[in-house]
Amino acid sequence: MSTPQPRALHQAFLLRPKSERAFVWKYSQAIGGRRPRHFHVEPELNLVVRGTATFAVGDLVAEVSQGELIAFPPAQDHGLIAASPDLYLYAVGLDHAFSAQILGREHPAGLPLHVALEPKEQAKLEDRAGAIVEREGLDSVIAELWERSHALALRAPPRSGRPLHVLTRRTLQLSSTAPELGLDDLARYLRAHPSEVSRHFHRDMGVTLVRYRTRMRLLQFIRQMDSGQKDLMTSASIAGFGSYSQAHRSFWSELGCSPRQFFGDGVREQMQASYL
Repeated sequence: MSTPQPRALHQAFLLRPKSERAFVWKYSQAIGGRRPRHFHVEPELNLVVRGTATFAVGDLVAEVSQGELIAFPPAQDHGLIAASPDLYLYAVGLDHAFSAQILGREHPAGLPLHVALEPKEQAKLEDRAGAIVEREGLDSVIAELWERSHALALRAPPRSGRPLHVLTRRTLQLSSTAPELGLDDLARYLRAHPSEVSRHFHRDMGVTLVRYRTRMRLLQFIRQMDSGQKDLMTSASIAGFGSYSQAHRSFWSELGCSPRQFFGDGVREQMQASYL
């Protein structure tokens, strides 16, 4: 059963210089420092080494155990809501363009997945992740880990017993490569009725397609500003908003602040530094 979805924070996965395109974090329940529900532009992959974890993923809940992989695409809100005392996991995140370069057009930003690995493959991934965790300048090594993880995951049956619907998969691909497309345009590309596209997407992702697309535009807005474009109205237009007022409403709806507050009043930094 789904539950009402609370507001999520924007918390970037990559905190390194622009030259850093990939990173591996470790999380231990014994140490703590858990992030609240959040979303970001980078696709993320979690490998559970020990213990169990419960993730909120949109308005869905995912139970993850030792030896399992769970991944979140860009703009997918997620948060660790419960864990066993011995939980230990590795979180791998890549720049969205770097992920597309590694995985190809079939998986332009990393697709959602939740699978169990064979013990031997699990041990290999753990060894690779453990050797590079929280070390900088290892983009090519992390890229190999990212590619191997997805190759294994795509061959394994989903833990839910229900594969990602083809309409959801193709919607995610199109949303990444052509974010300006509206629902009717997406449906025409997919040769399906708009309500069918929306229904499958919400079932698989735990978030409505309208809300997901709004977040994708917000993330594009933020990328534009970070790239040096300091004009808010221009950034809103490039991100696919019909007007600056629409972007303003979306910021308030998703992040609880205006664009000017987000970029100029320290709100972004406060969100980034937030822990439970």
